[in-house]
Amino acid sequence: MNMDEILQGQRKYFQSGVTLDVDFRIRMLKRLSAVIRSHENEIAEALQADLGKSDYEGFMCETGLVCSEISYMVRHVRQYAREKRVHTPLAQFAARSYQKPGPYGNVLIMSPWNYPFLLAMEPLADAIAAGNTAVVKPSAYAPATGAVVEKIVGECFAPEYVAVVTGGRKENAALLEKKFDLIFFTGSQEVGREVLRHAAETLTPAVLELGGKSPCIVDRTAKIPLAAKRIIFGKFINCGQTCVAPDYILCHESVREELVEQLREQIKLQYSEKPLENPDYGHMINRKHFDRVRGLIDPQKVVTGGEWNEETLQIAPTILDGVTWEDAVMQEEIFGPVLPVLTYRTLEDVYEMLASRAKPLALYVFAEDKAVIREVTRRCRYGGGCVNDCVVHLATPHMGFGGVGESGMGSYHGKAGFDAFSHTKAMLDKKTWMDLPMRYQPYRRNLYGRLIRFFLR
Repeated sequence: MNMDEILQGQRKYFQSGVTLDVDFRIRMLKRLSAVIRSHENEIAEALQADLGKSDYEGFMCETGLVCSEISYMVRHVRQYAREKRVHTPLAQFAARSYQKPGPYGNVLIMSPWNYPFLLAMEPLADAIAAGNTAVVKPSAYAPATGAVVEKIVGECFAPEYVAVVTGGRKENAALLEKKFDLIFFTGSQEVGREVLRHAAETLTPAVLELGGKSPCIVDRTAKIPLAAKRIIFGKFINCGQTCVAPDYILCHESVREELVEQLREQIKLQYSEKPLENPDYGHMINRKHFDRVRGLIDPQKVVTGGEWNEETLQIAPTILDGVTWEDAVMQEEIFGPVLPVLTYRTLEDVYEMLASRAKPLALYVFAEDKAVIREVTRRCRYGGGCVNDCVVHLATPHMGFGGVGESGMGSYHGKAGFDAFSHTKAMLDKKTWMDLPMRYQPYRRNLYGRLIRFFLR
């Protein structure tokens, strides 16, 4: 089927009202979960082929999270889809006010290559829970995983309900020329701008999950060994190709030496003395990305790592010290296994540094001083983050995940995901057994003027 046939079929299917039934949505979610579980080995093999992910990391960071989101939606979708009564102002007497969630309709989900299974299937689960039909466009840079996504969706659903469109930039551009009821995009800021431009032309709402340079602030009160352990985990999982990975460290100048030493030690403990020989350590997605990240490494500032393997497209976990804001590594989102360390003297310096830069998708602060934690999380602007940890704030359906400003708009996961793919209608059910006369002309100022002011105070 071509794109026009798919869209026409999905619009017709949605218009039939089948997806509005909550029992239908639950059945579809359960079917999706069962098929995913039956293909776990294929998913793991695809992630290994595309990104070098081990089966353990692939399940922990992709397949398992998808299954968890589906299970959460199965348990909660009936509650989320229910009408919710709200207060009715006295001026609207007699009436009942309520909010009624409903699906947008036909949605487009465009997923990236760094977590190619998670970021295609998790938003799809939310879209199904909300009652939409969907077109899923996996990234061409992760072809093995894209093929598995297509296979799973094909086994679960008819194309008039959920369809997968594969291909590269040509197919992306063609899809963006079509009229959808919602576009959900995860990817780079550059492509996000193009998506939003196309969405604006047709006045289509869009959810953009983008990236940015996410800072990791290490206060002098932090437990440095534990901070280093968790920072190394968050930074180098998936070889740093994570949208919420700590992009750089801002540490208090008094703890820099200890922190750098602990970071070096944690790389050895977690990835061994020779990370490039570690079978659980992945690789860059392609040669272009490999060359770009390698070009950000200043050999004179490497304190550990800096090695690479051109044949396997691997770059060792690398720490850069003595970095300044003018260095090449600080001019763009790194999206790779390179971690620069910068220092600060006072928190006011930190606020000034961050205020002049694009708002990041995530922010992390390591500190034992609760006043520092309160102040940092209050003063800085960012999508979300962690206190004394990295990355794991996105691994829960109980909080929305999303960016702000340049790092994105909208959020999803759990209830936020249901809401992202729903439009909530504001409804007023006016009763017919009485009718207040004061709103009608001719206006009786002397008789009703005080009542109007009383009702609308």
